[in-house]
Amino acid sequence: MEIGHDGKVANFINIKGLKVKQVLLNELKIITPIQKALAAQGYSEATPIQAEAIPHLLEGLDLLGCAQTGTGKTAAFAIPILQSLSMGQGLLKGKRQIRALVLAPTRELATQIAESFTAYGVNLPLRTLVIFGGVGQAPQTRKLEKGIDILVATPGRLLDLINQGFIDLSHVEHFVLDETDQMLDMGMLHDVKRIITYLPRERQNMLFSATMPVEIEKLADTILKGPVKIAMTPEFSPLDIIEQEVYFVDKVNKTALLTYWLKNNEYDSVLVFSRTKHGADKIVKELNKKGFAAVAIHGNKSQANREQALHAFKKRKTRILVATDIAARGLDIQELSHVINYNLPEVPETYIHRIGRTGRAGLGGKAITFCDFEEKSLLRDIQKRISKTLPEVKEHPYPLVNTVIEPKTKTPQRAAAARPQNPATAKTAAYSKQGAYRSKPTTRQS
Repeated sequence: MEIGHDGKVANFINIKGLKVKQVLLNELKIITPIQKALAAQGYSEATPIQAEAIPHLLEGLDLLGCAQTGTGKTAAFAIPILQSLSMGQGLLKGKRQIRALVLAPTRELATQIAESFTAYGVNLPLRTLVIFGGVGQAPQTRKLEKGIDILVATPGRLLDLINQGFIDLSHVEHFVLDETDQMLDMGMLHDVKRIITYLPRERQNMLFSATMPVEIEKLADTILKGPVKIAMTPEFSPLDIIEQEVYFVDKVNKTALLTYWLKNNEYDSVLVFSRTKHGADKIVKELNKKGFAAVAIHGNKSQANREQALHAFKKRKTRILVATDIAARGLDIQELSHVINYNLPEVPETYIHRIGRTGRAGLGGKAITFCDFEEKSLLRDIQKRISKTLPEVKEHPYPLVNTVIEPKTKTPQRAAAARPQNPATAKTAAYSKQGAYRSKPTTRQS
């Protein structure tokens, strides 16, 4: 137990393990219309975070949840919000007002959350709308003008529509921040803080984050009042149950190695991570040329294209999805057999998030990493972070040969530097802390 900043007692609940005492959803005092909707979706048993969070949220308490995607956290906050809005003060007379606001970092996650609200609230007289950037705002504003009860939004589009006078948040009773650490990574916290200034002071707050960096803790302290804190601690870390391997390969041969791997290994579904949007498109193009049905999702894709690609992957019409970290974050993809790191992430925690997608619900999986010479320092950081040396797969046709980092762009100066030099003025490369080679005169040791 600890004391919140307003003097209230804050409960801390640590959920250890994926298998805890079974709790049925109908034991959580959920109203009949929502129970029927959940049953229609095939849900009867609460996940650990649902079993702990729903009773507290139904009491109106604030909540801080440290949990990954795939733990059932969307239902953990959606069910209490739907129940509160339908039972609390009844439906407001006149035009509907926004009484629940959920912020998410990506359009895919926002869409999934809105779909969950709609599914769980199908038997309730409540309207849900999702808004995000990258598409025309006219269809969104028309629905806003008709009135809605629940708004799920990405921060940027929400601020745009607030500034244009289309959205009034003064009636919000429930406020949710989901995947808050991803918002931090994407530079969204400034927008989030601006949005909070438009909310009424009296409201219920829920903040969910896979990790809790200092910035997130500070934000939580400013908006949560005596919260219940729930942390998901899996009985087995994904690092323990996921088979991990590394292939050392020249950068120019990564696509060829990927093609080779796909031809020579059995897999059910593969999520390939690319560091860039352009890289993701290039990978898909090359795989399609080789006869593999692959699709990509990233920020430059239209919403329709992203939804189509994700739907095809979930329905196994294609078994290969190529994505950037930002686009993939928050996607609820079940039973993923393989993750391939085409490029190594620059932050070790991102590696853990990536491979954790194939070890959910206690199931094993396999994570493959392609590492070129330039990425070896990133691999060392990852191995240090996870306290494990990844086993190397040496038997493949594209072993690492090039051990010189080439400049990203060729300039006359660099071209001249690349030409053979007089031995008397030879220079050797010294690796800098930033990961680039610098020329350094050769000196004799005395």
